[in-house]
Amino acid sequence: MAISVFDLFRIGIGPSSSHTVGPMRAARLFALALQRDGLLAATEGVRCELYGSLGATGKGHGSDIAVMLGLMGHAPDSVDVQAVPGMVQGVRSQQILPLLGDKMIAFREPEHLLMYRREAMAEHPNGMKFSALDAQGNLLREAKYLSVGGGFVVTAGAANEAVLSAYQKVPHAFVSGDHLLAICQQHGLSIAQVMWANERTWRSDQQIRTGLLDIWRVMRECVQRGLNSEGTLPGPFKVQRRAPLLAAQLRERAERALADPLSVLDWINVWAFAVNEENAAGGRVVTAPTNGAAGVIPAVLHYCDRFILNHGQRNGQDQGTEAVIDFLMTAAAIGMLYKLNASISGAEVGCQGEVGVACSMAAAGLAAVLGGSPEQVENAAEIGMEHNLGLTCDPIGGLVQVPCIERNAMGAVKAVNAARMAIAGNGQHVVSLDNVIKTMRQTGADMKTKYKETSRGGLAVNIVEC
Repeated sequence: MAISVFDLFRIGIGPSSSHTVGPMRAARLFALALQRDGLLAATEGVRCELYGSLGATGKGHGSDIAVMLGLMGHAPDSVDVQAVPGMVQGVRSQQILPLLGDKMIAFREPEHLLMYRREAMAEHPNGMKFSALDAQGNLLREAKYLSVGGGFVVTAGAANEAVLSAYQKVPHAFVSGDHLLAICQQHGLSIAQVMWANERTWRSDQQIRTGLLDIWRVMRECVQRGLNSEGTLPGPFKVQRRAPLLAAQLRERAERALADPLSVLDWINVWAFAVNEENAAGGRVVTAPTNGAAGVIPAVLHYCDRFILNHGQRNGQDQGTEAVIDFLMTAAAIGMLYKLNASISGAEVGCQGEVGVACSMAAAGLAAVLGGSPEQVENAAEIGMEHNLGLTCDPIGGLVQVPCIERNAMGAVKAVNAARMAIAGNGQHVVSLDNVIKTMRQTGADMKTKYKETSRGGLAVNIVEC
């Protein structure tokens, strides 16, 4: 469960939050537990087993690399992405892995890193099992983890009471869209203000502000790297990076924007492409709320920054900066509702839980920046998801490239339209956000497994046949 804005927005690396960030965190947790319990010295080998969607598409998503990095002690938000290829190559060539950086253990991938393409854990499609072995091959410790979407990792069988108890300490512990709107009405608060009040349970205002602006900084840096990085993406399909070329074309023909009001959509596409091409290349991104959907919110935020926000001063604060913070706070509140009442895992509910949720979050954030009431913001979030219901997750080759990169651009454009539609109304609508979240959960449960990040259905197989 997500209880903080910083649960929904996390700095990490590509290409996948559930398949890269999650396994890296799980592997690191397992290694740290060995150290904590005094088992590190006796450990001479670690066996890692990935099940379900992790096993089916783990190679394309870099799960193997993530596990090795996590065992070495690296974290997604701090690992040097430029040094990753060298570190992994060192393990593969020497068949020795530095557990937590200095305990040398044997590590032969065919023996110590196993991916089961058609075998899943009962608890979740993204399951992992780690085993520590002594010199004689005896089992020292075994642990199972679940990567439940957005980089969240839980221990299989662990109770959720501690997280729920922590959430009950906040002043406004909303559990549904209707509940959130009732809190806003009762206290005369915006959705962003409700989130601010809750965040103060754990952090000072300055810490919250600094953290959110750091997230915005990483998003902007990711876009710039994507705009400046040419060439092809990793993998057998040699997908060409398009963001640099498209951005150059837009700059060269800037005068056309005066005659073509839809040129703003071209920029939204470019910004989304830039982020998701960086993500596909294993670069630094912000999980928002997943890596596969990491381009939607930055693209809409860049649209706000360039085309909407007034960067004048008000009460000593930059108005544009304050709007970005309100956007992120509002979007996080919506993301929390999906995390609590449905899922943000493509392996669990399909891409409606990734790009669909990101679209819903971005629509809500934009509606807030445009001056929408809580009711209009909730309406924007509902529209954003309603028209992504049933969206499958069928990455070709298990890579977060096709159709994922274009799908983020489409999600960003949908979010802008959803926000504008909601602002044009008065907040009254037939289908509530809670209704659409419930429907998304049910649709995901009915969806066949082959359409949920296994690369065994949809475009993932038809493109090969063609």
